[in-house]
Amino acid sequence: MSSNLAKRILIALVMGLGLGVLIKYTGSPDGMAYSWLVNGLFSAGGSMFVAMIKLMVVPLVFISIVNAICSLEDIGQFGRLGIKTFGLYLVNTIIAITVAIIIAMMIQPGVGAQLGLADESLALSRTEVPSLLSLLTGIIPSNPVAAFAEGNILQILFMAIITGVAIKTLENKDTHSASNAFAVANNVMMKLITMVMSLAPYGVFFLTAKLAATLDTASIASVFTYVMTGLLVMSIWLFIFYPIVVGLITGTSPLNFIRKTREQMMFAVSTASSNATIPVTYRTLTEKLGVSDKVAGFSVPLGATMNMSGAAIYMAVATIFVAFAYNIDFSTGELVTLAVTTFLLAIATGGVPGGAVVTTGIILHQMGLPIEALGIIIATDRILDAVCTVTNVVGDTAVSTIVARTEGEIDLEAMRDTNNVKGYSQTAAA
Repeated sequence: MSSNLAKRILIALVMGLGLGVLIKYTGSPDGMAYSWLVNGLFSAGGSMFVAMIKLMVVPLVFISIVNAICSLEDIGQFGRLGIKTFGLYLVNTIIAITVAIIIAMMIQPGVGAQLGLADESLALSRTEVPSLLSLLTGIIPSNPVAAFAEGNILQILFMAIITGVAIKTLENKDTHSASNAFAVANNVMMKLITMVMSLAPYGVFFLTAKLAATLDTASIASVFTYVMTGLLVMSIWLFIFYPIVVGLITGTSPLNFIRKTREQMMFAVSTASSNATIPVTYRTLTEKLGVSDKVAGFSVPLGATMNMSGAAIYMAVATIFVAFAYNIDFSTGELVTLAVTTFLLAIATGGVPGGAVVTTGIILHQMGLPIEALGIIIATDRILDAVCTVTNVVGDTAVSTIVARTEGEIDLEAMRDTNNVKGYSQTAAA
């Protein structure tokens, strides 16, 4: 998301809130403003924008997963290095989801929002959420067409994985052709998402204007509780979890790790893209933290593809916020289902600006929550998405550093050097 688009979304958010509040306190619920604007233009415009996002969901998940598998090298040739890196990325995401769910359930963001009530009409519209056992046993579709038509994300993920694996086992010529086809298809999907997100200012305006016209002050305040909850969990990961774990394994101080990743954090905030931050992450590892080219060259691209701890935190907190805002209680089994679904979709989240927004919409659908609430998620996305990206890329750096230390592929003197924190020229010139 370009800075220009971010500014437009912010302006649309402010204008939408302003107009909505004006209508709320000056208009009549039975007046023309409510009839033609709130229940007419704003409602229709917001619904159309949400529908366009939903349109992207199924093809995006299938194509992006197949393309990701096709673009990976044969992990077998990396032996212990590949397994260790892959495993740590998965463990990092699992822990992040668990902590995010626990903290969000404690803070309960969204309580008091009154976006909807758990009445009979909402209960009827809510999708039946399967148990963890049925989720696992039903992951293999008996009818692939039905899986796509019904938007069964886990079944689509399964088909995407086996399709990608099948392509990797073809003859070289066929593998190359099929991989190129999915690479092109993935580029098309990214372009479509860019096109849809270019309309985000209008969608945000319509959605926030309607919300502001119908919500009270307590409801709006609860939205900020959601934002603060997301920022809290991500900050714990950035400034406590990663630094302490890396410090314990490498012997460097947690503060030194934070200082050495400072420029990486700033770049990630400005771009809000894990993929765009790959070169900076690579240089941070090799020139500041003393990690070998062998480890960095393998772990950084893999991390940009699948190490989405920040996105996992984003999606888990956002989903729980929507549940509380609509007065829906999650059972323990449903929280486990949320964790599993978030884990799978976090890996599928593209390392591009706004990627977590799309997958959050998928989770809302999977968990049977009103996807219209995605308007609030989009309206606050710029704040959380930037920190989400920082959490992702610093996680790449932390895991890569740990793997390098355990493999003996790190210069500990460079790692612990507290002077090499300001720029890249010192190491390069040495």
